[in-house]
Amino acid sequence: MAEKKNIIWTTGRRKTAIARVRMFPGTGTIVINERTLEDYFPRPTSRMRILEPFEVTETVGQYDALVSVVGGGIAAQADAVRHGISRALVKGTETLRPPLRKGGMLTRDSREVERKKYGHHKARKRPQYSKR
Repeated sequence: MAEKKNIIWTTGRRKTAIARVRMFPGTGTIVINERTLEDYFPRPTSRMRILEPFEVTETVGQYDALVSVVGGGIAAQADAVRHGISRALVKGTETLRPPLRKGGMLTRDSREVERKKYGHHKARKRPQYSKR
């Protein structure tokens, strides 16, 4: 474990998923909910999304990350972790902001599920209209 002063704490969010990220200089190990990245996210697209901030900033293998993620589904959790890692990279080194901003990794995706309305089947789907 790294020294206390080198640990960067950030939060990433997407839909109802919240990822608390602790990042510190290391060998590139990512642990999510006390499981390895490959174990927690078996889908390669999810892993690719999570590792994208490191690839864009050319910092692959320079940081270790301990992540605690709750809520949402698999894809939303992966995006929340990505958001948290991106924020941590910027907090550690401000010069990494432009490439991450260009890749859209620092913007919190604020789209949420619209609530269901009464008299409707779903948020916007209405009962079938019958003329006769």
